[in-house]
Amino acid sequence: MDIGLSSACFYPKLNTEHSIQTMKELGFNFGEIFLNTQSEYKEEFIRVLLEKKELYEFNVNSVHAFSASFEPYLFDKYDRRRKDVLKQFKEVVRAAKILGASCYTFHGMRYADFDELDTKFIVDIYNELSYITLDAGIKLAQENVSWCMSANLEFLTLLSQKCKYPIYYTLDLKQACKANIPIEKYIKVMGSNIVNLHINDRDDNSPCLLPGKGNLDYDDIARNLKNVNYSGKGIIEVYSNNFSSYEELTKVKDLVSGKFNNVATLQETI
Repeated sequence: MDIGLSSACFYPKLNTEHSIQTMKELGFNFGEIFLNTQSEYKEEFIRVLLEKKELYEFNVNSVHAFSASFEPYLFDKYDRRRKDVLKQFKEVVRAAKILGASCYTFHGMRYADFDELDTKFIVDIYNELSYITLDAGIKLAQENVSWCMSANLEFLTLLSQKCKYPIYYTLDLKQACKANIPIEKYIKVMGSNIVNLHINDRDDNSPCLLPGKGNLDYDDIARNLKNVNYSGKGIIEVYSNNFSSYEELTKVKDLVSGKFNNVATLQETI
């Protein structure tokens, strides 16, 4: 598995346009770009990122937006509000296309009681969003997020079974732990539609740590991913307070690569 880095690791200490050079200098050839505010969705800003990408020969695997500011309202039943935020969604999709990303890491709805959801309305919205992304050559990659409906396994099953277009997934390890749901259960539900992986660690005192600093069993996670034929990339995504020097990010890249690739190689020889 190839290992990249998320620009979210540098928030709020480093502006997005400076993150590509930093990631490249740390030894990462690709990553996820987190657009931290609405002005960063604009094409003028995205063209600046594109110049940086080309200058430093850096590949953008995925794009992530300041999702809490608009994505939940894509499911609002007030039609005018929904149409307004849909414009922001389309801007992010266009940004992903310009940057050559393969997927859009999506949070979506805030958590609610599953039994009270208007599931037909929600599925219709996902169909619209998936059509927009697929038409741009981008995959909508629903991330499991502890404070969103996507933490709910029944909700993810609904999307997989009822949506007209394929629903793809970003699996985030720390978010599974925050939701107190075993990672292997998410992998089972998401299956072969996992297209993006956020790698981090945790222990009993902290929900997010640098890989190798906690107690996650990466061998077991790698085996479960192998069982659903995951062949995508891994993105290290932690918070800026999880490390004291950038060099720590380079060190954990080698650790993570070794863990996931060793399991894959072992299974292939059995």
